[in-house]
Amino acid sequence: MNVLMIEDNESVSEMMQMFFLNEGWDATFKYDGKEGLDTFLENPDKWDMITLDLNLPTMDGMSVCREVRKISNTVPIIMLTARDSESDQVIGLEMGADDYVTKPFSPLTLIARIKALHRRSEIGDHTADGNERSDEQFDVETEHFRMNTKTREAYLDNQPIDGLTPKEFDLLYTLAKKPRQVFSREQLLEMVWDYQYFGDERTVDAHIKKLRQKIEKVGPQVIQTVWGVGYKFDDSGVA
Repeated sequence: MNVLMIEDNESVSEMMQMFFLNEGWDATFKYDGKEGLDTFLENPDKWDMITLDLNLPTMDGMSVCREVRKISNTVPIIMLTARDSESDQVIGLEMGADDYVTKPFSPLTLIARIKALHRRSEIGDHTADGNERSDEQFDVETEHFRMNTKTREAYLDNQPIDGLTPKEFDLLYTLAKKPRQVFSREQLLEMVWDYQYFGDERTVDAHIKKLRQKIEKVGPQVIQTVWGVGYKFDDSGVA
């Protein structure tokens, strides 16, 4: 795995370098937001993962995340935020980050989050049915909606839902493959983010908000809130 860590605290980077080496990963460290973004832009396809601090010199993490997402909707991004910056965490997710880890953090926690996020991305790239499946076959297909996990494409009434990040796509797929079934936030955290629920529902809510915005650009809303419970996919009301 090629990891780009954009972090202005050199002691944190030095600590994580040992853990990355232990995993056999190639890691590049940048201590400035603009420099980190330029490194990504030199070869966007190179990176399997970006960890991104919010408070960076020259260019803050929010801006870096926004610019990365203009180039790539597929590279996974984990934001590193201060423990008490709830608004920053939500905004970071809305900017396109797939997950966040609060500071101070355990290196093993960050490694586990990276592995979980990378594993979900790999599942999207290499579907369980192997290479024999045609790109035109859909894993989810209803009267109004289709999804293909191999091409990572989703359509509502034949209109492509563009710009889905890895987590947004996985979240939509998890809901859509079981239409009208209600999923709690805890269940979605375990199924989509691949880690146990620890009382933080903002990750799910922020991704649902962004997902709805992208769906509404092409048609009626198919992600429904079940108050007091969670969310469900339901396209039965689409005209």
